[in-house]
Amino acid sequence: MTNGSTIIEPFKRLRRLRMTDAFRSMVRETELSVKDFIYPLFVVPGTNVKHEIGSMPGVYHFSIDQLVRECADVYALGIPAVILFGIPEHKDEVGSEAYAPDGIVQRAVRAIKKEVPKLIVVTDVCLCEYTSHGHCGIVRGEEIVNDESIALLAKEALSHAEAGADLIAPSDMFDGRIGAIRSILDANSFQNVPIMSYAAKYASGFYGPFREAADSTPAFGDRRSHQMDPANSDEALREVEQDILEGADIVMVKPALSYLDIIRRVKDRFAMPTAAYNVSGEYSMIKAAGRNGWIDEPRVMMEVLVSMKRAGADIILTYFAKDAAKLLKNI
Repeated sequence: MTNGSTIIEPFKRLRRLRMTDAFRSMVRETELSVKDFIYPLFVVPGTNVKHEIGSMPGVYHFSIDQLVRECADVYALGIPAVILFGIPEHKDEVGSEAYAPDGIVQRAVRAIKKEVPKLIVVTDVCLCEYTSHGHCGIVRGEEIVNDESIALLAKEALSHAEAGADLIAPSDMFDGRIGAIRSILDANSFQNVPIMSYAAKYASGFYGPFREAADSTPAFGDRRSHQMDPANSDEALREVEQDILEGADIVMVKPALSYLDIIRRVKDRFAMPTAAYNVSGEYSMIKAAGRNGWIDEPRVMMEVLVSMKRAGADIILTYFAKDAAKLLKNI
């Protein structure tokens, strides 16, 4: 259009494609799917146990019999995978029940694979739930030692594979543990069992509710000698690269919400399958605010999950998996 000799540019109306749900759906850049989720589960000794965790409403401790029923429900919702965290009957300084053939996780894996064989069973590999001191590895004096710890983590990973785990997920952040686990799996004919590494795991304050759930609060000190400083970004890329070189098949950033920039950098740099862990503190804050009527809980839940996908996560570990799946499937 002209006005004398002046050309007037058309008025740009970016709202045009937002006016209806049909248009919004047509141009939506990021799609969240039930297939994106891994659902964390806590397994405990006993029978007929389903006990809600105080700081994590809607999340439970399950005995193996109840866990199998939960897994059947999870699979029926279309969620492809669960990750198991075990709370043993007895703890000791070396976390011996973590790698016992009849340990709580090993028995749970066998039970799930028998009853829900198509569900992907992921196992967390760490010692913190199994040690009497609550640390992720062996303690000598005041030091959490690296090399002795990774030898036990490798042993734990092998015991999970022998029980039938589909995917091994080391969460300890010790140097060299991916290579050690890959070597022991390959040497024992488990070369086709992949590893999802907690590759950039930060020493975060968002883990509090999980530590109640897993009974893994350190008896002394903290985990800052092996988990990452929240201020560091470039270091995360070095950690991820090292794990890829040692044989990781999937890399994870944990936590998710305060580290969306790290997820984006990892995905852009390595183009690897990338997971994000929507951790317990993130979950509990939304649950608490929702229960107090301060936020629209389902809306905020979906918004934060989409943010993780938008940042570059291919896989999202989240305690919201069942709730989100029901919304996505209009159940």
